[in-house]
Order: sequence, then C-alpha cells, then structure tokens
Amino acid sequence: MAWWQILLLTLYAGLEILDELQVYSALNTPVGAGLIAGIIMGDLPTGLFIGASMQLTVLGIGTFGGASKIDATTGTVLATAFSTTVKGMSPQTAISSIAVPVAAIMIELDILARFANTYFSHRIDHLIDQDKINYKAVERNVLYGAIPWSLSRAVPVFIALAFGRGLVQTIANALNGDLLWLGNGLAVAGATLPAVGFAVLLRYLPVKKHAAYLILGFTVTTLFSVLFSSIQALGTGLSQVNKGFTSIFNGLPMLAIAMLGLALAILHYKSIPLTKGATQTTENQSNNANSDSDDEGEITDDEL
Repeated sequence: MAWWQILLLTLYAGLEILDELQVYSALNTPVGAGLIAGIIMGDLPTGLFIGASMQLTVLGIGTFGGASKIDATTGTVLATAFSTTVKGMSPQTAISSIAVPVAAIMIELDILARFANTYFSHRIDHLIDQDKINYKAVERNVLYGAIPWSLSRAVPVFIALAFGRGLVQTIANALNGDLLWLGNGLAVAGATLPAVGFAVLLRYLPVKKHAAYLILGFTVTTLFSVLFSSIQALGTGLSQVNKGFTSIFNGLPMLAIAMLGLALAILHYKSIPLTKGATQTTENQSNNANSDSDDEGEITDDEL
C-alpha cells in the first residue's frame, strides 16, 4: 500500500465524521466510503461492493439523541483497503472479519471523542461567565471541538493501514490454510449480513399494515430478475451460435426497481388524507390503539 493511499484514506476518515455531524452528505455513509476508498485503492467495484453490503447491514440501525452507534463507514474504509491489498482476502471475508469488528470497536472511540469534547464545552462555559465575553475565544473553542471527533477516526485508520497490513496478511493466510473452514464461514457470514440489516429494518417498519407493498415489491423484483436473466442467457447463446449476432442484452438495473418503489411510495403518500389540526379525538385514538395492538414495536405512519 502506497504512502499516499494511507494519507488520503486517513484524511478522509478524519473528514467524514465531521461531515456526518454537520453537512451529512452521501460521502459519509458506508456506500460513500466504499466509493472513495475504492477510487483511492484503484478497485472501485470492490469498494462499492463492501460499501453497499455494509450500508445494507446497518440499514435498520439508528440512534436517538446523543447515543453512539457502530461506525460502519470506518469499517468500510479499512475493509476496502485490506481487501484490495492483502492476498487471499475476499470482499465477503473482509466484511465479516474486518468491517464489522472495526465498526463495533469504533463505538468506544466515539464515546472517547464525546468525552474529550466536554473539555472545550467547559471552556466555553467559563468564557461566557466572564464579565466581558471574549467572543473570538468562544468561536475558537467551538471549532476546537471538531478535533477530538476527527482524531477519533483518523488516528485508528492511520495506525491500522500503516502497521496492520502484516497482521491482516497473516490472518488471511491462516483463513486460507489451516483455518479454511473458518474462512469459508466468515465469507458466508459476510454475504448474509445485508439480509440481517433488512430484517432489523422490517422489524421497525409498519409491515403488517402495508404487507401488500412488500409482497408486490418482492414479486415484481423476482419476476423482472428472472425475465432479464433469461434474456441475457438467450443472448449469450445466440452469440455463441451466430458470430454475427452482436446485440447486447442488458440486465435489470436496480435503479429501475428503486424508481418503481418510489412511484408506489408517492401514490401511497398522496392517498393519505390530510387532516386539519394537530390532535385526534379520543375516540379515534382509542380505535387506533385497538387496531394497532398487534403492531407493538413498529414505527407508525405518523411517526415517520
């Protein structure tokens, strides 16, 4: 791994957490991290595969208030870097053996960054309590608060990339040697993690109320996937028989399925009557409570 790759990934790790706390662009998400890390490492498909897999894995995970959550973005950066440079480290194995453990460990560093940030908060309180407030000093300490956040991501990424490649290579050799059974298990686990993310998400969505959309989406996706796969197989067979056949049959783009889901969401949203006022009558609340007794734990439409 070149020194400039380590430097760029370290800078990105330090900046992405600040972006998550402020602007929150798509570049601070796992799939965004996969894009950036894939470009830097010169293997965009691997970066996008790992980033998308981690994005789906944490699809149903969220936090409220100041709670910390697993840092799938940093895990994606390290998994992409090592998967593209360590021999024998497949993307699936990198997801389960690097991305997920790193994402979990980063919770502790996130808490440490929050704790260190209180130092600047107390300094701001002290400056405000003075008779003559130094507004410039207050502004500086507000900006200083970004330093612990940035270092909490940049430092571990730099240490891992600069000094951890040998250890990861040793682990990869073991997983492809005497511990091949464990390596195969980690690869299977890495491939199934996105399904876990979907399961967690469905646990909190009002699936029982909108089961028809779930069935429709699954059915349409399956039918289209089978149809386009068959067409591609037909085109491949024709090209083998007739060398003059140069037409290309493309597969079903996921964007088309996403646009179909968006269209259904817009139709459902427009079908919801807009009620005047911010409160409901006691009778309606009672009816809703009775009808929703079986949906405990789900997020209702009003909460969305």
